[in-house]
Amino acid sequence: MLKKIMLSVIALCVLGAGTVSASETEIPEGKEVDSVSGASVTDYYGDYGMTGDELMEAINAPSGSYVIATVNEDGTPLAGFFVYSMLKDGEDYYLQLGLAENQTRANLERTGEAMALYAANPDQDAPAQYAVAGARMSLELVTDESLIEKLNTSGYDTAMFCKVTGFRSLG
Repeated sequence: MLKKIMLSVIALCVLGAGTVSASETEIPEGKEVDSVSGASVTDYYGDYGMTGDELMEAINAPSGSYVIATVNEDGTPLAGFFVYSMLKDGEDYYLQLGLAENQTRANLERTGEAMALYAANPDQDAPAQYAVAGARMSLELVTDESLIEKLNTSGYDTAMFCKVTGFRSLG
């Protein structure tokens, strides 16, 4: 348990290390930032990337680190640690988020998109114990009420659903 907590703390520290002021995050007019495909020029952990049913099973275990990233109205990034689950409907995958009224929920409702990161706990018997197995996922908020009703098998009032529109490895 202590190892899991330490891994979570390390992950949050790494996320916090990249925090910058709002003035440093301003995007020049007409320019877009692509933090998914342009984050790494080399895919160092491609062999450990997870997608599909393998990723769904790992996320639903629950074991690992879970992060949702959105963008505030002023353009600054917001990363939050939330445990989510993954569902499959046909060939499509969805994340179920149980978000109370908070900034992440407000950002997701406003923009309709987010990024999620899942890092599986490393194998305790492996020589190098880094969290490299997992995925970065591009998300699109589901707004179709009939699909939400179909996906919300748990009946949670605060449940939000996002379609996973892209998968990438962690690095």
